[in-house]
Amino acid sequence: MSSSAIALRSASPLPSSCGGSRRRRRAGAGAVRCGLVDLIGGDLIRPDMGRWLEDVEKHKALAVYSPHEGGYEGRYLTRLRYQGYRFLDLTARGLGDPESTLTKIHPVCPPHLGRQPIARWYFPPEVDYRLSLLPPDAKGLVLWIIEAKVLSKAELQFLALLPSLRPKVKVIAECGNWRKFVWKPLKEIAGLSSSE
Repeated sequence: MSSSAIALRSASPLPSSCGGSRRRRRAGAGAVRCGLVDLIGGDLIRPDMGRWLEDVEKHKALAVYSPHEGGYEGRYLTRLRYQGYRFLDLTARGLGDPESTLTKIHPVCPPHLGRQPIARWYFPPEVDYRLSLLPPDAKGLVLWIIEAKVLSKAELQFLALLPSLRPKVKVIAECGNWRKFVWKPLKEIAGLSSSE
């Protein structure tokens, strides 16, 4: 070894004895083991698209948790699109009351600027309007709600019950973030029993 390599090795911020103690600490009983799934992403190692489609058909309303960096939900959305579903994408922050916005004729008051008269416009129910526009070959309508973590428990309960009110509608609500793309039945998240 040259003298410059020895000097570089001794200038290392972590001495070699520190690395050995780290190995011993990692191998201890309280160590957190990480596998290949944690490093790459579980959906890339073991594709779970079949289970995704089964759960959408079975539960009809799902709460999804995606990684912060995003992009994973697009593959799950695309798989539903290949199955024949159409989509209505909404954000929970501007939704207002989900029941009146999605299933009833609801008023919208645009902001008046100064001397303009106060106006009120009435819009048709979003879900019923989109269901009336579905082509005959469509399998159904998927209501995909982003930022659903801001919704209250009562609003999540209504979204969980919406597929029983409109049988051709499936609900996917993005309720938060996780290390990999996971989902649960929305009834479980909203605190409803499976019989309701």
